[in-house]
Amino acid sequence: MTQDFAFLKRIYNAFDPFRPLPAGDPAYVDCTEVRGDGDILVEVGREILYSDRITSQLYAGHRGAGKSTELLRLQKYLDEQGCFVVYFPADEQDIDPEDAQYTDILLACTRHLIEKLKDTNPASLLNWLNDRWLDLKDLALTEVSLQSLSIEGQIAQFAKLTANLRTEPTQRQKIRERVNPHTITLIAALNEFIQDAKKHLPSGYSQLVLIADNLDRIVPIPQEDGRSNHDQIFIDRSEQLQALDCHLLYTVPISLLYSNRAADLANIYGNTQVLPMIMVQTPDNQPYQRGINKVIEILQKRLSLIDSSLSVVDMFEQREALERLCLMSGGHVRNLLLLMKEAIKYTNSLPIPTRALQRSMSELRNTYRNTVFANEWEALATVYHSKEIENDPLYRGLLFNRCILEYRYLNREGESQVWYDIHPLIKGIKEFQDTFNRLYPA
Repeated sequence: MTQDFAFLKRIYNAFDPFRPLPAGDPAYVDCTEVRGDGDILVEVGREILYSDRITSQLYAGHRGAGKSTELLRLQKYLDEQGCFVVYFPADEQDIDPEDAQYTDILLACTRHLIEKLKDTNPASLLNWLNDRWLDLKDLALTEVSLQSLSIEGQIAQFAKLTANLRTEPTQRQKIRERVNPHTITLIAALNEFIQDAKKHLPSGYSQLVLIADNLDRIVPIPQEDGRSNHDQIFIDRSEQLQALDCHLLYTVPISLLYSNRAADLANIYGNTQVLPMIMVQTPDNQPYQRGINKVIEILQKRLSLIDSSLSVVDMFEQREALERLCLMSGGHVRNLLLLMKEAIKYTNSLPIPTRALQRSMSELRNTYRNTVFANEWEALATVYHSKEIENDPLYRGLLFNRCILEYRYLNREGESQVWYDIHPLIKGIKEFQDTFNRLYPA
């Protein structure tokens, strides 16, 4: 079949890998049964709704696994249960994932709470800002006097200050140095604001929930003591992260759960819900048809939004090519959509030629080849052989970079089983094959 440019363009954009689905989106597919039966509405949502105290929770998973889509579902669910939810993706306007510290997160939370609850009296926070404006106004890149502005204008100046943490790298450390000594008083002022806001929530709401998304994208930076900035933010500063007087949910890098501070993390925040990959193969390297069918459903639902008569199976020269796409994605939703999108880019008319699909796979495989350091091939071979990982910085780095993926399933007794594998595209890299054959000869 042949298609014009406009039609292929619509299909191409239907597989956008960087747009989380809003709650209720018709393209959403419930993959709970092939992700180990975890449900954010139950494990995180009910913790908030059932608890008589303020909760602070963490949510983890590989970047691109679909966490933002799940968090938007959670936001809608909590909203329907009477919770006023302040949700924000931290890396869009507030933090630089390549250089982020706790202060950046606190200021981001403050800004979004003020903006979403702007009808509440922000006097406590504006007084805090006024008291320190002489020290801070040059970092906001303004000469304006706060006293000359309306409340909305003062809030805008605070937003400008926090935005500079992301957009002005030369100002970033200066802002931190001037705000850090005053974080205790900032939290006190923010809590005064929150307490007042909770008394004046819109009709039908009784609780306040703050969700800070995309903090899992903060790049790990080793420190001189052998720890990382992840430890400093989520463990050393946990008391401050938990100090806000509302229900809190922060996304965290999945690699943090496998550090030597994992027990401390559980003691501080409780069990962290993890969104694993869609299980498209079994631990003994056999295709898992239920998982493959779910991945095909993801593609089909997006395609049906373009034309309900189209079948994703018919988009490929052979069904085997479609199933190979599902397997090579590793059950990683963003990689799945990226591979599909790239294959369409190399296609002049449907069905997608197998050669175009192979090219998209080889492009992404090259990305993974460039990601892996020479001393990491043995670790990857070990994981592929054992389906286990070691509590070691090298393995944590491979988890963070999505070279190692986490999977879960329920055994016959209903117990959650966790296992690991390398990204399937890595299996086709010569350096991996040579290393595996040397360590585990047939």
